[in-house]
Amino acid sequence: MQKIWKTQKGVGPLVATAIHNGSEVRNEVASLMALSHESKLREEDPFTEEWTSIGNTKIVGLRSRFEVDLNRPREKAVYIKPEDAWGLEVWKSEPSQELVNVSLAEYDAFYAEVKEILSNIEKQFNYFVVFDLHSYNHRRDGASGPIADPNENPEVNIGSGTINKEIWAPLVERFITDLKNYNYFGRNLDVRENVKFKGGQLSRWIHENFPKSGCSLSIEFKKFFMDEWSGVPDKKQIEEIKLALQSTVPGVLFELNKLSKM
Repeated sequence: MQKIWKTQKGVGPLVATAIHNGSEVRNEVASLMALSHESKLREEDPFTEEWTSIGNTKIVGLRSRFEVDLNRPREKAVYIKPEDAWGLEVWKSEPSQELVNVSLAEYDAFYAEVKEILSNIEKQFNYFVVFDLHSYNHRRDGASGPIADPNENPEVNIGSGTINKEIWAPLVERFITDLKNYNYFGRNLDVRENVKFKGGQLSRWIHENFPKSGCSLSIEFKKFFMDEWSGVPDKKQIEEIKLALQSTVPGVLFELNKLSKM
């Protein structure tokens, strides 16, 4: 079994993940898959790997979420029916249990390594923050269709639904404030908390396994930085988003340092 993610380990309490960045699938999955590459890419999070530079340690998904979704609970990690996948017909015929089991073994291996990585960081620094980086669609009615209501679809959604606010509220607030205050091409980004998403399985799992030491910020960027139908990126915006994220690092480290002194 090949690893479906790559890791670059560094020294420090900040981890950045882009678990939906990948788009490849193994051969037996590809032969059974009904989706076109374009349809698959539309639901993935391309370019999020570029933002993982904000972490000391970086974890990036290499395979498509349509092979196995690392941000869903294990029992829902392999999409079977259209309702599992935004109404999309993923398969030409239902995948065998053997195929599913291989995908779930990949899932288990991923979480086993993440647990080892975070446990080592916890031992060294006591506390850590995970920047759980994602993107989401806002033009589901077609390339020329209307955009989703901006009131319900912020440019940046911070999912903090499973975070222990007794410990982490100051850090979450500092992160959101610093990201909002960044000068993004002469304006401020629309950053809001728990409007569109409250955080997925990776963040939930981190908070369950490291309840007092780990804070995972589920960060979802609306795909205003690319054409979500063609997949064409706006490279200037992708780079500026990276700089905006980097601007939050000093504040996050400051809040972590405060916790360490308590």
